[in-house]
Amino acid sequence: MTESRQLRWTMDFLEQTLLGNSYQSWLAAAGVGIVAVLVMRILQAIVRHRLAKLAASTETRWDDYAVSMLSGTRLLFWMIFGVFVGSHMLDVSTRAQVVIRGAFVIALLVQGGLWGSVLIRSFLSDYRKKKLDENPADVTTLGVISFVAKTTLWSVVSLLVLDNLGIDVTALVAGLGIGGVAVALALQNVLGDLFASLSIVMDKPFLVGDFLMIDDFLGSVERIGLKTTRLRSLSGEQLIFSNTDLLRSRIHNFGRMYERRVVFSLGVTYQTPREKLKRIPGIIREAVEGEENTRFDRSHFMKYADYSLNFETVYYVLKPDYNVYMDIQQSIYFKIHEAFEREGIEFAYPTQTLYVGDRNGAETTESA
Repeated sequence: MTESRQLRWTMDFLEQTLLGNSYQSWLAAAGVGIVAVLVMRILQAIVRHRLAKLAASTETRWDDYAVSMLSGTRLLFWMIFGVFVGSHMLDVSTRAQVVIRGAFVIALLVQGGLWGSVLIRSFLSDYRKKKLDENPADVTTLGVISFVAKTTLWSVVSLLVLDNLGIDVTALVAGLGIGGVAVALALQNVLGDLFASLSIVMDKPFLVGDFLMIDDFLGSVERIGLKTTRLRSLSGEQLIFSNTDLLRSRIHNFGRMYERRVVFSLGVTYQTPREKLKRIPGIIREAVEGEENTRFDRSHFMKYADYSLNFETVYYVLKPDYNVYMDIQQSIYFKIHEAFEREGIEFAYPTQTLYVGDRNGAETTESA
């Protein structure tokens, strides 16, 4: 008798209603929703496991991206999916059905944005690893590309979410366009630097690691940011330039130097015999060609100067390294000095000769 009363009490309780549905319907809907969540989580784990095994045996990276995207599926999304499925077991109003369906669509859009973010991050991570092996300087572009791609993705997701919430996206976009003009005018300096950063990334006038001379400043590029570019100077301090000012300047990029053109001149005294003057270009040529990593171009008697006979020489150092250039230049100077000593050729230095005459027409000469 007691069991019969307890069963009757249970049946009466389950037949009671809440929001137009019996407790029994609510329990059935909850059970269906929980089962749906569990089934989808199990399917997610199975598919991810099999895809991971497949990805390990293939060379393509797209299956690895799919594994990463499945791993990025949030539990909250499956819970909202369970509520959506369970709601079909209930007798709900049209308005409630619209709200539940809209919540599920919004959750799906947000989850799609998360999948897209995982795909962008995974793809750029692989690209970064590849470029670090091939050309580390190209890694500079990835920060801006990632920022633009994610901003575009989430802008689209946001507009679709607002559209599903019943907001007139067309009017919103038009309003944002007008507001965007006002914001752009207020932030024109910041936006100018941002677009200058994109210009640097796309056109690549310089890369991280290049040595630059900008006006009177010299340094190697450490970082190219969205607003500023940072250089490390020879004396150790960090130089920070806004990207807009940087592109307006005249930039000498020594990182793109493949060989160095060297021009130097020297002068000998006017008392040097003509025969020895004719041998000087050959002496200089021999000194230049005696060095490795050099290419001789020319050496000529250039002009009659105030106190010297000047020769100009041009040659190329085949390596851009500054220390290599200085070592070669020093060795060439030593060789020329040694050859001039051997030939008895004197280097000129500033002198003046005064001719003084007396009343009888005699002249005396004084040198200084």
